[in-house]
Amino acid sequence: MAFGIRRQDLKKWKREVQSGKVALITHYWYDERFPQYKTVTKAGCANRETLISWGEKHGLRPEWIHNRDPFPHFDLVGEWESGILESERHDPHAVIVNVIRRS
Repeated sequence: MAFGIRRQDLKKWKREVQSGKVALITHYWYDERFPQYKTVTKAGCANRETLISWGEKHGLRPEWIHNRDPFPHFDLVGEWESGILESERHDPHAVIVNVIRRS
């Protein structure tokens, strides 16, 4: 279940994804299978080859892509999420729609 995401942020993420850019959006999330995680970051790109290449740069496997047309994406949680967000924050070309600040 997703919550804590603004409609304008979601619309911006969708626009960026559909334009062929890799875009990241973070929101609060609860899944009883993974109660230790409170957030998830979706890294999406409509161009699957671009998404695969981006994922490989971060050690992600193509089979981990959620093929949800028109928004294929990786779901990043835990150490994957924090490590990739930290890396992408230093990339001037990264499209990060929002990041939930952790205390």
